[in-house]
Amino acid sequence: MTQEVYEPTDITPDKDGGVIKQILRAGDGNESPVPGDKVSVHYVGTLDDETQFDSSRERGQLFEFDLGQGKVIKAWDLGIATMKKGELAKFTCQAKYAYGEVGSLPKIPANATLIFEVELFSWKGEDLSMKNDESIIRHITTKGRGWKNPNEGAMVKVHYVGRHGENVFEDREVEFNIGDGVMSNVIEGLEIALKRMKEGEKCRLDIKPSMAYGSKGNPDLGVPPDADLVYDVELRSFENVKENWEMEPQEKLEQSRIAKEKGTKFFKEGNYKVALKYYDKCQKNLEFETTLSGEDEEKKKEMILLAHLNMAMCCLKIDQPAKVRDHCNKALELDDKCVKAYFRRGQAYFAGSDFDLAKKDFEKVCELEPDNKASKNQVKICEQKIKHFEKKEKARYVGMFDKFAAEDAKKPQNLFADGFEEIGEWDNKMAHGMLPLDQECEAFGEKMPERSNVSQPLGDD
Repeated sequence: MTQEVYEPTDITPDKDGGVIKQILRAGDGNESPVPGDKVSVHYVGTLDDETQFDSSRERGQLFEFDLGQGKVIKAWDLGIATMKKGELAKFTCQAKYAYGEVGSLPKIPANATLIFEVELFSWKGEDLSMKNDESIIRHITTKGRGWKNPNEGAMVKVHYVGRHGENVFEDREVEFNIGDGVMSNVIEGLEIALKRMKEGEKCRLDIKPSMAYGSKGNPDLGVPPDADLVYDVELRSFENVKENWEMEPQEKLEQSRIAKEKGTKFFKEGNYKVALKYYDKCQKNLEFETTLSGEDEEKKKEMILLAHLNMAMCCLKIDQPAKVRDHCNKALELDDKCVKAYFRRGQAYFAGSDFDLAKKDFEKVCELEPDNKASKNQVKICEQKIKHFEKKEKARYVGMFDKFAAEDAKKPQNLFADGFEEIGEWDNKMAHGMLPLDQECEAFGEKMPERSNVSQPLGDD
């Protein structure tokens, strides 16, 4: 079978002959990597006189880089974006698409034409996930305009198509504020990705279940549990809101009030993670505001206090006791007589089986509110837990000592009454070269201890 011969092609946007590509072996499929993808290639680089100046094959290690980010010569960003998986191609690159008038001495002279033989092995998209766990992968298909991205609270207009396998389960255009995506039935992974997009950008998102519909899926849309999803997204427009540092103090107070109300709405609906996000936004709007005074300053402190108390409650609901304690501690810094902070911190200690510390917090609530029946009841429960723990520990140690005693009874009875085996008097035969005690003391300028029939306790030197 004769291998197909491909004609050299000018792949520069201006068709100026700056990068000529010739396919040596065709690749598989129809997809090519896009800007932002991390590509893996092997290459051999030569000058136009066939002098080799570099080779990843000789190093035995694939070369990886982020495509379209200016991290390699311009010819590579252009050329590899045209390749298919498994393709082998030759690129003839004029100097202005390579190292230009300067070159890269000592191997590449000025104004050098370079020839690269490149094989594309694989590529993967840009990881946009907060935890760098590849739960949100972006493949840009059309670059956006400008340099701005939507900020938290920005009004975005977006069109997207959601797919699971061959099944298209969503095709919609929607406008919403970043941060309020859940109110418009927009999944978390898509909302996070939108904050990294430019106006007019089109991309494909590969989203894992943890950033989509999770283990429950979405029966209404036909999305099964633990489903990997693909979204084709276009950010058509957006309008940013003021950043926190751009707001006037009164604006910050108002935005915190709105965030608190949204948090309470989601808390009542049982959506504690989303509620937590809004309560956090509530306190962050005000935590560094120092210009308020009088009644407004008191409103600020009250808002931050309530935010930490509500975040503590959310963390209790999602079983994060360490974070409960953190929020309660911050609340107590603002009000050291806040009974809710003591009570919720007591609940967190109890959840972590720190019954002594939990009891102290519940007792503090009783001190501040003598009629608080819930705390009185919790004190009694803590006391029962402590007694049960002590009883259990005592029984465990008694059993341990009984076991040791039984094992000792089986040993040969050649011990002194104090439990130490007879080893005889210490003398120089037991440690060759050691001086007698009186000579050793004399050598170190010390006095011999006086003999006494009374045993002396061990003390400090």
